[in-house]
Amino acid sequence: MLEIKEQSLTGIKFIDLFAGIGGFHYALKSFGAECVFTSEWEEHASTNYLLNHHAQPTGDITKISECAIPPHDMLCAGFPCQAFSVSGKQKGFEDARGSLFFDILRIAQFHQPKVLFLENVAHLLHHQNGETFEFILSTLKKINYNIHYKILNTGDFKLPQHRKRLYIVAIRKDIDDSNFTIPQGNSQCVALNSLLEKRHKPLPSITRNDILIYKNYHPEISLDGKEILPNRPIQIGKVNKGCQGERIYHPLGHAITLSAYGGGVGAKTGLYLIGGKVRKLSPRECARLQGFPEYHILPSSSNQAYKQFGNSVSINVLQHILFNIAKLSLRKI
Repeated sequence: MLEIKEQSLTGIKFIDLFAGIGGFHYALKSFGAECVFTSEWEEHASTNYLLNHHAQPTGDITKISECAIPPHDMLCAGFPCQAFSVSGKQKGFEDARGSLFFDILRIAQFHQPKVLFLENVAHLLHHQNGETFEFILSTLKKINYNIHYKILNTGDFKLPQHRKRLYIVAIRKDIDDSNFTIPQGNSQCVALNSLLEKRHKPLPSITRNDILIYKNYHPEISLDGKEILPNRPIQIGKVNKGCQGERIYHPLGHAITLSAYGGGVGAKTGLYLIGGKVRKLSPRECARLQGFPEYHILPSSSNQAYKQFGNSVSINVLQHILFNIAKLSLRKI
């Protein structure tokens, strides 16, 4: 999570839909914006949201009338992505989780917030040969919004995680000055080992007889003697057959995409060779990879923590986009 000093959204009110554990909340709050409504149906995520943000999310958004939602300047939503993900069945709007986009639509059409800030899996752009995304674009345009979108990798925003996501910023036509852009990020090198926990008691490691380390990675050395980090995951071994969740990576590279689902001995985080031992990432390390602050209170269950951070948004990426959103004249309209 970045420190924000040069831009402000003080006085701006936002709603947090499909809120999870509050990644959007942290990002907007860092700019001084105020959350006036939040919705999350999953019980464990809702409990953690309340614990960290001191606000009780309402439940199922499909059962909440748009009239019951307070007026707001921004609508934020990392709407459910499994219906569009390459790792799922890709049913899109045929899946109930995909149809939740229509709840965003009805709320936006009724309240006409100045900005919609949405996040989803990168594959949404190509789902059903692009027809699903074209429908999303056309419907948002019909209710008075200009659309800006871009696929960004979390690893380009000082968080060492390979995580490509689609970010959509819909700006109401009467306030879009045509100068808004979604930032690209940069390739400033950062390694997973910079975020690892330092404990007196080592984290649990994987002990098996089918672990194979087949490549020792040696970082290149620049002319000034510093390591040149690769800014991507580096696979250096495998467990069993090396399927998803069974690959071992070097901590001088990036982590793979955190996932709420998936199997294998390294399920949800991947496996890493750290201090000569193979292990998964800890819940706190997963929190850091998503940009969550150190004071974020973790759930007592590691499995719940892995699921929550796998489902969450990368806060640093949101903050970079919000920096440009804050340049719009939102308070004057």
